[in-house]
Amino acid sequence: MHALVVVAHHDPRSLTHSIAARLAEGVALGEPGHSVELADIAAEGFDPRFGLADHAVHRGEAPPPADVAAEQARIERADALVLVYPVYWWSMPALLKGWIDRVFSNGWAFDFSPQAALVKKLGHLQVHLLGVGGADAGTYARHGYGHAMQVQIEHGIFDYCGARVLSSELLLESETQNPDVHLEAARAIGSALFSRGAGPAAASAHRR
Repeated sequence: MHALVVVAHHDPRSLTHSIAARLAEGVALGEPGHSVELADIAAEGFDPRFGLADHAVHRGEAPPPADVAAEQARIERADALVLVYPVYWWSMPALLKGWIDRVFSNGWAFDFSPQAALVKKLGHLQVHLLGVGGADAGTYARHGYGHAMQVQIEHGIFDYCGARVLSSELLLESETQNPDVHLEAARAIGSALFSRGAGPAAASAHRR
């Protein structure tokens, strides 16, 4: 099986990048026969701005732009999509949100029109979410941030398209915790990605 790991962080030296690389390493070194592609959408220069061309796609007036079609093809080659990102203001960064805005388009991720019922087109896709947050688990629980992220990302985005979110983890206290703890957790998640469809819950990973 093949995993596409999308990392959204501007700094290649960041902990987020190290976590994504360690997760990809875990997939590659896991059960025989699995493969992985690591997509650094910041380094690749993906434009996250939803523009007139994207609006035309949404209205069914034009095919997807070339950069969007290329991303859709990468996802189509994958059995599992893994998103690795820092938590910015209790959500994903604008780069990743814009990637989703443009790539998960009408006609590809779902079919919507005022005249017909919604058709969810990504029921075959497994999704795994791995957020890197600076706060601790108590902060997320006390203010309901984890639940809010679950609603907006898992339900609001992926359920709308029919994709199955099989695991959703937060590696917290990223600025104060020993990074080795998170790196080992990421490798464990990667190595078990295709085992029963979800990675294990590690001590440093908090399920939302």
